[in-house]
Amino acid sequence: MKTKMLVLAVVATTVAACASYDPYTGEQRTSRTGIGAGIGAVIGAVAGAATGDDARERRQRALLGAGVGALSGAAVGGYMDRSAERLRAELGGTGVSVTRDGDNVILNMPGNVTFQHDSAGLQQQFFSVLDSVGTVLTEFDKTVIEVTGHTDSTGARAYNQTLSEQRASTVATYLHNRNIRADRFLTIGYGQDRPIASNDTVDGRQTNRRVEITLVPITN
Repeated sequence: MKTKMLVLAVVATTVAACASYDPYTGEQRTSRTGIGAGIGAVIGAVAGAATGDDARERRQRALLGAGVGALSGAAVGGYMDRSAERLRAELGGTGVSVTRDGDNVILNMPGNVTFQHDSAGLQQQFFSVLDSVGTVLTEFDKTVIEVTGHTDSTGARAYNQTLSEQRASTVATYLHNRNIRADRFLTIGYGQDRPIASNDTVDGRQTNRRVEITLVPITN
């Protein structure tokens, strides 16, 4: 009962927030679509926080329980190869990289081309890029979508943590608005804790400011 009350309270807060600002640009706007997307992002964030290290596995189980078909062992590699190829074709020249990590596909979205400076508001020119990502995610729907936000080490740790969470939620919200089911998403903010380059240089800090989308195949 306490858990249900907590989720309802969070959803109510999210609905109120969506009535006062655009989740993508930060501008004030009332949007029924924005409200739906906000709820979807909250579902992903709550599930990720509640399940801990095995969040992906539990999300897979939930999707299987909801009737989403699973990939067999022999089919996983080819399915993820095809999804990576489609993403590369859609995202060529956008600044977003597509790589394989075992059976997973990772999209690296640099902060300088994705977000407004020091903000969780998406740059408007990036909308079409996320639209393309959404098209592929809809086509290849047998995946969990893990969206993680990352910052450099400049500034206060608590501020960086919050910004990373907000940016991950913004991307997940936008994609959910592309008619992607909310229960496919996990949204996580890592703040400055997972750098992929040195924070001692300008280029390194820029590299660390990013959002990553990891597509994890749904298997039995």
